[in-house]
Amino acid sequence: MKRIFFIIIVSFYFTGFTQNDSDDLRLYDNFEPISSDNIFKTEGYFNWGTSIPNGKDGKYHLFYSRWKKEYSFYGWLTHSEVAHATSKTPSGPWTYKETVLKGRGDKYWDAITAHNPKIKYFEGKYYLYYISTNMGNQQITNEALVETSKVGYSHPNWKILRPNQRTGVAISNSINGPWKRLDQPLIEPSGPITTLTVNPAIDRGKDGNYYLIVKGDKPKEKRFIRNQAVAISKSPIGPFKIQAKPVIDYIDTEDMSTWYDDTRNRFYGIFHTHGFIGMVTSADGINWKK
Repeated sequence: MKRIFFIIIVSFYFTGFTQNDSDDLRLYDNFEPISSDNIFKTEGYFNWGTSIPNGKDGKYHLFYSRWKKEYSFYGWLTHSEVAHATSKTPSGPWTYKETVLKGRGDKYWDAITAHNPKIKYFEGKYYLYYISTNMGNQQITNEALVETSKVGYSHPNWKILRPNQRTGVAISNSINGPWKRLDQPLIEPSGPITTLTVNPAIDRGKDGNYYLIVKGDKPKEKRFIRNQAVAISKSPIGPFKIQAKPVIDYIDTEDMSTWYDDTRNRFYGIFHTHGFIGMVTSADGINWKK
């Protein structure tokens, strides 16, 4: 009986070790000093939320959000656009090339703003994921949008624009466009998130499925806390099904970026929160841990 017990314990120990031994990625001791080339500034604009693929032209392509400083920092919800810059190296310096996405106007789901881009190359095409919002059935003037941006969270329009935020995608055969947008958002809040679906992060897993992480409000929570949820699809444009188990529900987080590591056979996700940058990982894309 003692011998059997010993074998069970040893088997359990090594099974657990095998499941976790691929998680050896460490970034905290590999940061190099920052130079002015690494900081991308644009006169008169806030620059935010970058995503950087390597193009076939030998250049690096920076897709990012930007909006005019005259609208205040809150202008990300009312006047942001997705812009495109290029560089010979992934660390800069960057040169603005063009603006690729703006709000499309009243009749569209993405009527107002284009924000938080993530660009991926899947199966011969570029997929530019982004978030946007609208005023529902109401029309709004640019003057009212400017007023909303300068007042911020307490403005009545904010209470319409914020919950109408959704994630969508634009598709192109070239990293330089033209970009064709889908006429509907990719995903609605459900399961571990409510109210909105924002901050998209996506990659393809070893199984060929696409794993999309989005942020939304934490259900049944009176405090201002957002969860991260994961949704799965066989296609980069959906339909996506949100999984019941959240990626993060124990801390308020922002701006997830995710990728599948072919060497370690697992997903990683990096996010920022109040005071630090954190990382989560998953072997199957569904069950995530710190």
